Amino acid sequence: MKGFEKYYRKSWPERLSVLEHENKLTKTEIQQLEKSALAPELGETQIENFITQFSLPEGLGLNFVINGKEYLVPMVTEEPSVIAGASHGAAIVKKAGGFTAESEQRAMRGQVIIENVSNVAELKKEIEDVAPALLQTAIEAHPSIVKRGGGPLQLAVRVLDHDLLSVDMIIDTKEAMGANMINTMLEAVAAKLRSDLQVDVLMAILSNFTTECLVTASCEIPVESLAKENLSGKEIAQKIVQASRVAQLDPYRATTHNKGIMNGIDAAVIASGNDWRAIEAAIQSYAAKDGHYRGLSTWQIKGEQLVGQLRIPVPVGSVGGSIGLVPLVQLNSTLRQEQDARELENIIASVGLAQNLAALYALVTDGIQKGHMNLQMKSLAASVGASGAEVSQVIKRLKKLPQQDAAAAKKILYEIRNEGFKK
Repeated sequence: MKGFEKYYRKSWPERLSVLEHENKLTKTEIQQLEKSALAPELGETQIENFITQFSLPEGLGLNFVINGKEYLVPMVTEEPSVIAGASHGAAIVKKAGGFTAESEQRAMRGQVIIENVSNVAELKKEIEDVAPALLQTAIEAHPSIVKRGGGPLQLAVRVLDHDLLSVDMIIDTKEAMGANMINTMLEAVAAKLRSDLQVDVLMAILSNFTTECLVTASCEIPVESLAKENLSGKEIAQKIVQASRVAQLDPYRATTHNKGIMNGIDAAVIASGNDWRAIEAAIQSYAAKDGHYRGLSTWQIKGEQLVGQLRIPVPVGSVGGSIGLVPLVQLNSTLRQEQDARELENIIASVGLAQNLAALYALVTDGIQKGHMNLQMKSLAASVGASGAEVSQVIKRLKKLPQQDAAAAKKILYEIRNEGFKK
């Protein structure tokens, strides 16, 4: 594959040409890549070895009232029922007055790891004694953030093992998520530690476990409003509480419980242009903060109210990264109408709690599949080639069959088209 040597140096058309010349794709397939690349100039600035843009559907989460303000929430996901579920959960809470959300603190953490330490207690004290000078070094490495009211807030030293220390720095990054800013400061601090204390620095890097960037979303729902068909509101509320309890006790259930929460959070974060992998890392780590992996949300009955709470780290920014580069990200911010990163954090946490409520409500009543089936069948019909009016016809016939799979959908589509041909 000689054509791929120094691939990163080639222009976009040259990269596509290599794929054809190396017999990796046909001319028709290359044209498909070209057609999907709606903004190749933008793609070239974002990633390496760019060949095309991969598209995901975007929809709107509705019914969200958070701290008394109503929101439209753009959500990007390929999974059926996620947006419907979030909107349904939000609708239940909206009738009860909406979500309350609070960003407790907004700061990020970085680490300088020191290895080959002969006396950790002694070096820990030495570093703590020069903490003001190290913080000043961090300020000088990125003075513009201080002018905007942010910058390093605190420095602490943790013993990791008999020969390892972590020098932790807490930084107010203001409206940015601040990865590059944090790493620049940390590398300056690492250099000063090397020169002043002659230590062996293993690495300097931000931490995605952002325990200084916690957000709490909560809601209170009258138990009676949860009633459905042959189940009273109290019965459903009790089952939701029990399901929440299981997620606190059993990591197998907690994993799926949290995946459901992240369905909504990831979709909202992607639409915001933030690093959703960083958010996943932060939140999943927080689920195991006490050494036992648990459900992120809790539900309990207080008097006649079902009370839900979700407390998670949400280290997002309103500036930086792809936020200022991608036009749709800016448009999504206009749709959400958030004023700053803290408000965006509140929205994202509330989406997670709404998603969780909808999932638990479905699980303890009709089961998860009933709500999914229409959208799943719609996707199934499209996957076998149905289009336009054919989709609804395929779905209608599929519902009557005990086996609802691709083979059945394909057979139905064949029959529909044959019927049309005979006419």
